[in-house]
Amino acid sequence: MNLKPWIQAFRLRTLPLTLSSIVLGCFLARFDGAYSSKICILAILTTLFLQILSNLANDYGDSKHGVDNSNRKGPERAVQSGIITPKKMKRVVILFMILSFVSGVWLIYEGTKGLPVINLFVFLVIGLGAIAAAVKYTIGEHPYGYAGFGDLFVFLFFGITGVVGTYYLNTHSFNPEILLPASAAGFLSTAVLNLNNMRDRENDKNSGKRTLVVKIGIEKAKWYHFFLLSGSVITGLAYMILNYHSPFQMLFLLTIPMLWINAAVVFKNTIPEELDPYLKKLALTSLLFSLAFGIGLLF
Repeated sequence: MNLKPWIQAFRLRTLPLTLSSIVLGCFLARFDGAYSSKICILAILTTLFLQILSNLANDYGDSKHGVDNSNRKGPERAVQSGIITPKKMKRVVILFMILSFVSGVWLIYEGTKGLPVINLFVFLVIGLGAIAAAVKYTIGEHPYGYAGFGDLFVFLFFGITGVVGTYYLNTHSFNPEILLPASAAGFLSTAVLNLNNMRDRENDKNSGKRTLVVKIGIEKAKWYHFFLLSGSVITGLAYMILNYHSPFQMLFLLTIPMLWINAAVVFKNTIPEELDPYLKKLALTSLLFSLAFGIGLLF
């Protein structure tokens, strides 16, 4: 079996972004004195499975709906190019659904030990919702990604749910203040999606994929992008002010120049495909933001 096409289909450059919310949730749990390495490892594994599932489902779904075609500006997709057949892709999508479910159940089991059974069922529902969201973004008769709801789901699952869920499974408690860094992670994740949709806006529009960028237009999408990037800094800073104990907590502000460069590129851009390299850069900046945020908390 040739693994190269599958590694390409996994879209490894998206994985640092996936880790951001889990890393942040683990750091916040450590800061509040309740950290489990087993929970964090399982959370990372589950989230990686979910992200790969989402990428494969997106490859399959966009191909089926005709969005992946010769006019698309991003990297060539696996099903679109013919290096992976739709049948094989569908099988591997199902495989990663199973892997996500098994890993997720293990995570929930370990994370809810000692808690009322209702907690296990609540997290199970959330987990199944995450799997469904990963698949239904582009697959099915009415994929929500084609109706402009992708941004909302990314914010909720790769921001709020990722951070708060990881924190709760570690600490068995909920601190409302962590909604601030959770929102920061959500804003950055949504910004990556927005950047992707700005790159693909013309082809998406012509193919009937009504992303938020297509709905509001490119000029408003640029200001929306600025709102997302600045929102991550503002919400992160608000949490640090509320929990201030050391100047090292402001370490995450070192990512501001990278975010500023990203915003500047977006505002100046006139050729959509030139945005593509900045997707990887923003994903890595998001992970750096979470690492710097967490490390700063512990000093």
